[in-house]
Amino acid sequence: MNSIVIGSGFGGMAAALRLKAKGHNVTLIEKHKDLGGRARVFRKNGFTFDGGPTVITAPYLIDELFQLFNKNSKDYLEIRSLKTWYQFVFEDGFKFNYSGNEQEMIDQIKKINEKDAEGYKNLVNFTKKIFDKGFTELSDVPFDKPSFMLKQIPSLFNLKSYKSVYGLVSSYIENEKLRRLLSMHPLLVGGNPFTTTSIYGLILYLEKKWGIHYSMGGTGQIINGMEKLMNEEHIKILKGCEVNKILSNKNKITGVELSNGDKIETDNVICNADPPAVYSKLANTNSSNSIFNWKMKRMEYSMGLFVYYFGTKKVYDGIEHHTIKFGDKYKEHLDDIFNNKKLNDDISYYLHRPTATDKSMAPDNHDCFYVLVPVPNNQSGIDWSIEGDKMKKLVIKKMEESLLPNLSENIVEDFYLTPDYFEKELNTKYGSGFSIQPKFTQSAYFRFHNKSEVFDGLYFVGAGTHPGAGVPGVLSSAKVLDKIL
Repeated sequence: MNSIVIGSGFGGMAAALRLKAKGHNVTLIEKHKDLGGRARVFRKNGFTFDGGPTVITAPYLIDELFQLFNKNSKDYLEIRSLKTWYQFVFEDGFKFNYSGNEQEMIDQIKKINEKDAEGYKNLVNFTKKIFDKGFTELSDVPFDKPSFMLKQIPSLFNLKSYKSVYGLVSSYIENEKLRRLLSMHPLLVGGNPFTTTSIYGLILYLEKKWGIHYSMGGTGQIINGMEKLMNEEHIKILKGCEVNKILSNKNKITGVELSNGDKIETDNVICNADPPAVYSKLANTNSSNSIFNWKMKRMEYSMGLFVYYFGTKKVYDGIEHHTIKFGDKYKEHLDDIFNNKKLNDDISYYLHRPTATDKSMAPDNHDCFYVLVPVPNNQSGIDWSIEGDKMKKLVIKKMEESLLPNLSENIVEDFYLTPDYFEKELNTKYGSGFSIQPKFTQSAYFRFHNKSEVFDGLYFVGAGTHPGAGVPGVLSSAKVLDKIL
């Protein structure tokens, strides 16, 4: 059996390895000259900047890929657990250290609102129930039949999936600051906490179960370890090759055509590329499937991302590995991003400082960062050639005021990415950072199916398909292939 995997994000590499373990002849095709997709690595004058996913949870899903070939992931990479998972910082200067130490969590919560300590315990217990159903039972199961989805409805109803994550958290927690920090998880997978189904509350428990981890040398070292394993297992890797057409005979996939005109025959194509881009650009999709056509038209896409990478000649020792800084507004700001599609000066952001854990990411006596700001996707019509520099200046100003004093005079290396990069380089619809939003009506059966509804021999892994975005999600999407291919 010959299989081609398009795209080398975590989902694509995991799919290639799982197919190889099943005995397929596998070719992985990547348009860039380096592997990783959203997890690509940028190197600038001694600084190493991880392009994308930096919060590593459920590392057993990475270990499994090496175990498929009776190998130990520790021989390829080092994943280290973090003591403080996130430091939350509010506009009034209030800070909260979020971790797996439950006593410290309770103590901090009691200082804010005594009654919320009990509510927090009950919330964690409830998210465990969601986790047991939504992740343990269903994350690697294909949702390609409506009958299977209908069977899940009673359980999902009992788990209050009709509520939003913010709504679920608010039913247990009174204090607004605590509501924000306990409901922010959907933003890690491209969703608005006010509209994302409470099923994604399972992320809160997923973190509790396995912790938050960091790959020494950066997330890129996981990519390197997986690439080394693929080479050892004789998976053919084509870098700097872009697929510009998926070939089919009637509705049966027959191969792919590269941008240089070369054609490669295959039995199966597994796309780690964004499903809407595949269907609209790569495959000749003139589907008579009215439900599929309706699904394509009605999809709502995740927010875009403005990501500013910078290195400093000053070491900011007081900054944790992961910091989440809330602006003054929360719901109003998210409404501007997701619904009004406009920029707002009252930004919230995620600041990543790998040098808090790993000094190798920057030259001696320097610090390495990236800051990620949720922004509207390109349905907004924002001209990033104009707004990019404005946003950079705003982000620097905000960080100087609250976290990184004298930042502007200490930056020695920097660059930024906007939704245009995601649309043009990563081929995501509207430059979305995480493909489609994780609403209930876009989850499980209602997402793009792992097994194409249109073509025989076409499959999907990655953020846009089941179970969704985030490292555990995309790695689990590759496990679905074990059930359907």
